[in-house]
Amino acid sequence: MKIILSPAKKLDFSIPANEKKGSELIFPDKTEKLIQKMKSLSSNQLGTLMKLSSELSNLNYRRYQLMGSKENESALAAHAFNGEVYTGLDFKSFSLSEIESAQEKIRILSGLYGVLKPNTVIEPYRLEMGTKLDVEESKNLYNFWGDDILNFLQCEEMETIVNLASNEYSKAAKLKQFKGTVITPHFKEFKNGDFKVIMMYAKKARGAMAKWIIKNNINSSEEIKNYTEDRYIFNEELSSNKDWVFTR
Repeated sequence: MKIILSPAKKLDFSIPANEKKGSELIFPDKTEKLIQKMKSLSSNQLGTLMKLSSELSNLNYRRYQLMGSKENESALAAHAFNGEVYTGLDFKSFSLSEIESAQEKIRILSGLYGVLKPNTVIEPYRLEMGTKLDVEESKNLYNFWGDDILNFLQCEEMETIVNLASNEYSKAAKLKQFKGTVITPHFKEFKNGDFKVIMMYAKKARGAMAKWIIKNNINSSEEIKNYTEDRYIFNEELSSNKDWVFTR
């Protein structure tokens, strides 16, 4: 079983990486091509490309100019990402054995890195998968990554992927072509007489489910239906074979 997650825009590099303990990049050559492309852009060009404020444009310009230098910050991916998903994941609470399990099961999709393991060393960056970046002969990152992410996941896992990534990132993995089973959990709240997705809660629940799978050593997809953290329960009536809905 593999769990796929999205990265986060919000970053925290307060826990420096020990590069000797970090896993190597999965697609170093492709990542380097993207880095060089981003380094070639001005602050204004970055802002236009990623629809950023002037402040964020300048910040990300500085980030890319520093990439690869010894003085730049670095952290393990699971420590560096700091959005709602990673609040739910709570990687800092993992024991050594749970970190090893997470390293085996969790894969984080990334516009810059393609695929990351939790303890892959990364540098500060911003590059969303949906960015229409013209690099080499590709007009956007979906074209640039092509089948690479799918092929990597397929080589690692032949049975089950638990898709806890957003649509923007799971699209890059081309999961419809995955030869095994793909389970996509959805999290809904009862509000105004109906069950609805509230994204802030859904993101945190994705991370919390990944944490629960690791800490409870879940290896069968059917066991996921027993998930009851944060008062969510599996809603069979709203679920289909591959889209599993958890409600509260």
